[in-house]
Amino acid sequence: MSTAGLERLQIVGLGLATLDVLLRCEHSERASRGLGLRDFLLEGGGPVATALAAASKLGARTGFVGVAGSDLAGECKLDSLRRYGVDLSRVVRRPGPERQVILVWVDVATGERTFMGLPGVMDDAVRPQELDKDYIIGADILHLDGCHGEAALVAARWMRESGRKVVFDGAQTRGTVGERTRRLVGCVDVLICGSGFAQALTGETETAAACRAATALGPEIVVQTEGARGSFTASPSGEFPTPAFEVDVVDTTGAGDVFHGAYLVGLLQGWDPERIAVFASAVAAMKCMKVGGRAGVGSFGETVEFLRARGVDLLGRAGPAAKPGR
Repeated sequence: MSTAGLERLQIVGLGLATLDVLLRCEHSERASRGLGLRDFLLEGGGPVATALAAASKLGARTGFVGVAGSDLAGECKLDSLRRYGVDLSRVVRRPGPERQVILVWVDVATGERTFMGLPGVMDDAVRPQELDKDYIIGADILHLDGCHGEAALVAARWMRESGRKVVFDGAQTRGTVGERTRRLVGCVDVLICGSGFAQALTGETETAAACRAATALGPEIVVQTEGARGSFTASPSGEFPTPAFEVDVVDTTGAGDVFHGAYLVGLLQGWDPERIAVFASAVAAMKCMKVGGRAGVGSFGETVEFLRARGVDLLGRAGPAAKPGR
């Protein structure tokens, strides 16, 4: 498919997009009995899709590659990305009902979530032959979440061969890291993972040691997020923790995905890892103040003001930097 007529994208994401049905209630057990419902929200979700929505809200030009059903639910899922200006010209539509639908119970007291998904969420992945190479390598950054297996590996290798960056979202885990994911980690420049991922990947038990060991497997930068405890970064410029900002938490859905989207924007800006981590932490904190995985994401300017109100002059620290514009 030709890329003629498309404004050059800065970020392309290949991964999962979901349709999230969020129910904010007093407790998930009470909600299952029809009690204590406070809020309802129908919103798009998914690691890569939400990261792209956040990056787009912050001013980046983004495009999504993934699958969607041919029914109303599939159209709603895609519309949730269109509203953020994410290009969907390379989405693969599959005939039949949308399967990537997630029910999310949000606990009013803590903002923590419980997820319920349909079976076979990733049974019909994008195949390598369905990828548009020119579309992917035309971007500065490829963002992956490990979905679409072989297609993700092919796309990552294309980007590395073209001298462009690959960023990978390693999901929080208490288990093991599979062989395909290990191969993908070896093809990425920046690994941003959830709690436990670096430990499972390397066998190290401490976060700092695990992140450090993970940089020997391929990534130049490794960031592990730890929820309310913030994040830890291992990079060529040093190793450091970044505390989370204290806010009134309403819903933590999508906080990690939003962190990733903001981190992508920081990479586009050319900031150092410490500045990027502070920026990403701020965007994630702002998200947690509203219900939904995307509703609370602020603009670039709003994030700068959020930081300034907390004594952090982001642009002053980062030097003169133009906003990523559209």
